[in-house]
Amino acid sequence: MSERMLRGSRLGAVSYESDRNTELAPRQSRDYVCPKGHRFEVPFAADAEIPTTWECRLDGSSAKLVDGNEPEAKKAKPPRTHWDMLLERRSMEELEDILDERLEQMRARRGEV
Repeated sequence: MSERMLRGSRLGAVSYESDRNTELAPRQSRDYVCPKGHRFEVPFAADAEIPTTWECRLDGSSAKLVDGNEPEAKKAKPPRTHWDMLLERRSMEELEDILDERLEQMRARRGEV
C-alpha cells in the first residue's frame, strides 16, 4: 500500500511538512532603489544589520536603501608613481650624484669631455 502512495511523487523535491503549529521568526522589510528606478523590497530578520546597498534583481546594478544613510566611501590611497617608489629607495643627493655620473658617461661616449 505504501508503495503505491509514493509512486509518482518527487521524494526530496517537495516538503510534506506544513506551517501549522510553527512560529515564524520576526521579520522586517526594507525598500531599495537602483539607479535605473527599479524599486524592490527585501525581507530581513528583525535583528539583522541592514546593508546600505543591495544588488538589483532586474539589472544587477547596486541599489541603495530607501531612507538609509549613504554608504561610507572607502579611503583610497593615491596611486604610487615610479618617482614615489624611487624616492623611497634613494635620497635626492644620491639621485643627483647618479645623474651627474650618467651625464659624464654619456658625454665621454660622445667625445664631449
